[in-house]
Amino acid sequence: VQVHPSDANALPGEAGKEECWLVLDAEPDARLAIGFERPVTAEEIAAAALDGTIEALLTCHPARPGDLFYLPAGTVHAIGPGLSLVEVQQASDTTFRLYDYGRPRELHLERALAVAEGTPYAAKHRRTIASGPVLVDGPHFRLDRVEGAPDAATLAAYPGALLALPLVGAVAAKDGSARAGAGECLVADGLESLDFSAAGVTLLTRAA
Repeated sequence: VQVHPSDANALPGEAGKEECWLVLDAEPDARLAIGFERPVTAEEIAAAALDGTIEALLTCHPARPGDLFYLPAGTVHAIGPGLSLVEVQQASDTTFRLYDYGRPRELHLERALAVAEGTPYAAKHRRTIASGPVLVDGPHFRLDRVEGAPDAATLAAYPGALLALPLVGAVAAKDGSARAGAGECLVADGLESLDFSAAGVTLLTRAA
């Protein structure tokens, strides 16, 4: 169970992190723990983290293929079993661990409590993909889901460095220097440099 700071409350040497999860596959009872069942204080979070009852305070959201969850900085969260998902985030490795299911890894309670939002998860941050390529177009990163080749608007939105993650089919550099298939990731200096002739479904992402 962890939490990340924002750019505003990160300390020197830390970096803010907002992220999103796109569920690719899920067992029937798969869940994601995001936010709290009710508003809670930092003291309640600390006590629950130390005695192991924090799981009971968190809201467990059913997760199905195609579900998209955006996690603002400060959102307490955990990934349950039986899930395959893609996580896209700010370029940051700052993570504060509140609870680790009895494993001996270090906890970071002081910093976690300083940045954690003790609130329920807002419904506006969750949706199921229906149509349209743009999944996230926020202050920190953009994420698109493209079927086949990208359209003109998507090409214009990715003039610089990006990551391409094929879910179905493959994407290659037009100069033949690199290729990525399903489950792999390709770094490119611009969307125009990629060949989508063998593409099925591809995720594209870049920093804002």
